[in-house]
Amino acid sequence: MTPFYLTSFSPGCYNGIGDSVVAEVLVEVSAKQIDATFTYRIPQGLEEMVAVGKRVLVPFGKRKVEGFVLSIEKKDVDFPLKDIEEVVDEEVILNEELLALGKYISKKTLCNLITSYQAMLPRALKAKHGHNVSIKELSYIQLVDFSYVPKTVKQKELIDIVSSGPVLKKELNDYASTLKSLLQKGILKEEKKEIYRLNKMVEISNTRPELTEEQEQVIAKVLSKQHTFAPFLLHGVTGSGKTEVYMRLIEKVLEEKKEALVLVPEISLTPQLVDTFEKRFGNQIAILHSRLSEGEKYDEWRKIARGEVSIAIGARSAIFAPFKHLGIIIIDEEHTVTYKQENNPKYHAIDIALKRAKTHQVPLLLGSATPSLESYTRAKLGIYELLTMKKRISQKMPQVELVDMKENLKKGYRIFSQELISALTSCFEKGEQAILLLNRRGYSTVVVCHDCGYKVVCPNCDIPLTYHKKTNSMKCHYCNYTTSKPHICPECHSQKIDEFGLGTEKLEEEFHKLFSVPSIRMDIDTTSKKGSHDRMIKDFASKKYQVLIGTQMIAKGLDFEDVTLVGVINGDASLNIPDFRSAEKTFDLLSQVAGRAGRSKKEGHVYIQGFNLDHYSIVAAKNHHYEQFYEEEMKIRKALRYPPYENLAMLKVIAKEETLCSLESDKIRDYLQKNLSSSVVILGPTAAPIPKFNNSYYYQLLLKYKSSKEVYPTLEFLHKKYQKNSKITLDIDLSI
Repeated sequence: MTPFYLTSFSPGCYNGIGDSVVAEVLVEVSAKQIDATFTYRIPQGLEEMVAVGKRVLVPFGKRKVEGFVLSIEKKDVDFPLKDIEEVVDEEVILNEELLALGKYISKKTLCNLITSYQAMLPRALKAKHGHNVSIKELSYIQLVDFSYVPKTVKQKELIDIVSSGPVLKKELNDYASTLKSLLQKGILKEEKKEIYRLNKMVEISNTRPELTEEQEQVIAKVLSKQHTFAPFLLHGVTGSGKTEVYMRLIEKVLEEKKEALVLVPEISLTPQLVDTFEKRFGNQIAILHSRLSEGEKYDEWRKIARGEVSIAIGARSAIFAPFKHLGIIIIDEEHTVTYKQENNPKYHAIDIALKRAKTHQVPLLLGSATPSLESYTRAKLGIYELLTMKKRISQKMPQVELVDMKENLKKGYRIFSQELISALTSCFEKGEQAILLLNRRGYSTVVVCHDCGYKVVCPNCDIPLTYHKKTNSMKCHYCNYTTSKPHICPECHSQKIDEFGLGTEKLEEEFHKLFSVPSIRMDIDTTSKKGSHDRMIKDFASKKYQVLIGTQMIAKGLDFEDVTLVGVINGDASLNIPDFRSAEKTFDLLSQVAGRAGRSKKEGHVYIQGFNLDHYSIVAAKNHHYEQFYEEEMKIRKALRYPPYENLAMLKVIAKEETLCSLESDKIRDYLQKNLSSSVVILGPTAAPIPKFNNSYYYQLLLKYKSSKEVYPTLEFLHKKYQKNSKITLDIDLSI
């Protein structure tokens, strides 16, 4: 990266000539065309404080910005330089490994280097001037003058309390005036100590379940390569005991004074999982996920950086946890699409995990009941080592029944089939619990006028708004635009305007028309408040509710011994999504949610309702047969040149004017056709599936290619070219 030199003369500018200690600083500037370091002089007084990986405050034009120090050197300077004004951090924020990792991400994903570094850090540690998160402190009072003779009864009582050691100041409220007086006289001293926001005491359980033969074999295989880079794929059916395998491996890693990093999908990061790990490892764990407050994330990150914990459990961005002595990296539910970052930098957590595992020379364990086709193919080719656990701890997989709703509609059953109603009735009579999955939130999916066909759409995105009955509002689930539900059609003024479609809110309402048992609904709408997600799961686990209704967030990571029935509404709906992975996502979702039933000694039953139930992905999910699905899907992927046979790159052209967006897309296609080899397939440009989003228009082109060498130089040129374009944004994703 070529440095720039700030040479304008101004106060705080060093005008001398000769040797100077200078720093290359990567500044936090939002302008997309700025992707370079700037050279600043380190003034006397700050030389001991400035270090590579710390944030500094520097002048930039007429303002002050923060940036990361990437290098320091002594050099002969014959031109004026501006001075670093302040060192923000006492400790290094980006260590040597993370600095190198940021450069790797920037190059691989075609994004600015500052964007890579910002993605690694909690908000409190990002280079952003003016944003501060305070540490949490408690005030303690202690006695310093033991020779002091109390003058009053209150003074005597207070000194008696603090004479045996420091006491929390808030516990001395009854002595406020006396305390103030003794503090002023120097008899007592107030001392503040930092505490972490997440700092609960955990009782460790020493009980260990007996391992199955399959579990023992997997653990032995991974430990045989404990001190070398070795990627493993663990294909274990739901309920086979993968979590216990993870914990046994971590125990071995901790015995060697090493650290463990565990990634789980956001929706699987439940209190159940955290409690399981805490009962085994106590306060050795840091938790990193989006539901934490900014202060909590800041605290958890510093626990890791300071070496105060040995295990980090978190969602995608936890892959950047600043451990210095990693012993193992584990990624659970490795098939989950949320491990891929959708915004810049468009990294995949597995790719970063491979890089970090190789750097530290440690094993990487990817676990899933439904591995991604890419990972399973790598295992079959020997790139990963395949490990399998084919048996449940409870020995028996749930029985799955496919229910054809075409026949049920003829009988008058529109939402709940006759078969599912009968199964729910039997389940409740036994005092057992059920889970109902519908992967669409809200009350109804569209509001339409019966007379003229007018649809209520988002003015920013041109897609139908979803009706939410509880708030009587229409919401866009993309840009969050909200409006009230119209009672009269704005086009023809008809009063025959009504909602159609089905969401979880309406499903819960329809359920209570049939059953009087208590239910709880879990989706984005009901879990938006802090702690609500955890509370709902604990309430359901304690059997306060007999039915859990929700979207895909209830499909994985949950283990309830009394759940014996799972019902899936519109189980084939995801097959209609315009995505080449729609069949894979359908198989994954159905297999995962089916795995919630019968996880203890009680037998489990699953009912999947739909209209296209003869599709191979649904049949394979019914049979709990991953290989059957894999073989069928791979035939289609090969014929259509989709991953894992070839790579895909997506180019999105974004502009405020649709005509400009279309014309620029054509120009990019023409450039690609001239500069890429004939072996690269270029599809498009076409309007994106959501052609308008937040008042911007989107067009896209798709590239199919064998090797990144075929496309990278051309895409890198386009990336740099459009960084200078103020009217067009070119968004490139090299691995969709």
